[in-house]
Amino acid sequence: MGAAGRSTAAAPRADRRAGTSRQRRGGAGLVVLKGTCSYVSAVTVGFLLLLGVCLLYLPDPLALRPPAAEDGGEVTLLIWRRPFGRHRALPDCLERFGIGGCTLTYEGSAYPRADAVIVHHRDVATGADALPPEPRPFAQKWIWMNYESPTHTPRLWQFEDVFNLTLSYRADSDIFLPYGYLVPRKGGTDVVQNRFAQPLRAASRSRLVRPRLLAWVISNWSESHARVSFYHQLRRYVQVDVFGRSGHPVPGDGVGGSVVRLVGRYQFYLALENSQHTDYITEKLWNAVRAGAVPVVLGPSRQNYERFLPPEAFIHVDDFASVRGLARYLLMLRREPARLRKHLDWREAYSVYQPSFWSDHYCAACRAVRRTRGRTDVVKDLTRWFHV
Repeated sequence: MGAAGRSTAAAPRADRRAGTSRQRRGGAGLVVLKGTCSYVSAVTVGFLLLLGVCLLYLPDPLALRPPAAEDGGEVTLLIWRRPFGRHRALPDCLERFGIGGCTLTYEGSAYPRADAVIVHHRDVATGADALPPEPRPFAQKWIWMNYESPTHTPRLWQFEDVFNLTLSYRADSDIFLPYGYLVPRKGGTDVVQNRFAQPLRAASRSRLVRPRLLAWVISNWSESHARVSFYHQLRRYVQVDVFGRSGHPVPGDGVGGSVVRLVGRYQFYLALENSQHTDYITEKLWNAVRAGAVPVVLGPSRQNYERFLPPEAFIHVDDFASVRGLARYLLMLRREPARLRKHLDWREAYSVYQPSFWSDHYCAACRAVRRTRGRTDVVKDLTRWFHV
């Protein structure tokens, strides 16, 4: 993404420290998997203008592209340590995404010949691991990877002028891969562009109102979190069924599909983030979208959410002057299915894709390394950028 617009000569480590600051892009636009802004027919222009589809931020379209030869030749990508120490099989990027020329490895012995090294921030910041040794091989890229919010990203200052590329959920990362994104269907039909995406369906008239009202799945409970304070207020006005470590057990294994199945019984779902930061919109939202529940969101601004979803696809807590007003709105929608439908009808035009940790991320990084071979400019002001 960001690195694609630059062209700098490969440089030794000393020169890389003197690199110029990155240009970070701002702006808004619905984040869907679409190549460029284009003219649309008169029939659809009103709808697209409503959604703000002239895109500025795009995820790397991994699974959208058909298998094809890539420029840049063969690259070796070293995952410095397994994120959180958990073993996961490395993906075949060619088989899964049509990205050839990628050798992924956990073997530290590959360091001298690796074209790039992925470093997971949490593991080096907490002392669970150290950075790779210096001096690094000539023209080798170090990639900073992080999927925690700034509130839970410690000691960024230690890594200034160290990395060459950023990989995160932030739309202005060099390698941008969010927790989820929408894939528009061609012409509103069932032809899904991304073979791994899940087609969305608007609720049928007979199933518009679901058996239960409102659910919340939470594993990290802290009274200091804004979401817990919000919950304490909301439960005074409506029933909230709480699941997870601080509530009822989630039926099944408690992750992935079992959460989606649980949420599928409910009309609304609390997609409340543990902290509020730019683009920090996690799987909580996308689980609700997959389940067909209307997400009630607490996170960044409504404008930020509208980069990822149509405006009617969610209910933002900031839309209401009080928590009581929000509760009244949810109860009103339950009584009036015709008004509830406006929060669900948008679904017929999209599929949803949730990248797999960490297979998608490694393959996205490999593609970026191939496209930026020979460029080793440095990420400067990492702390200031990420904490915006």
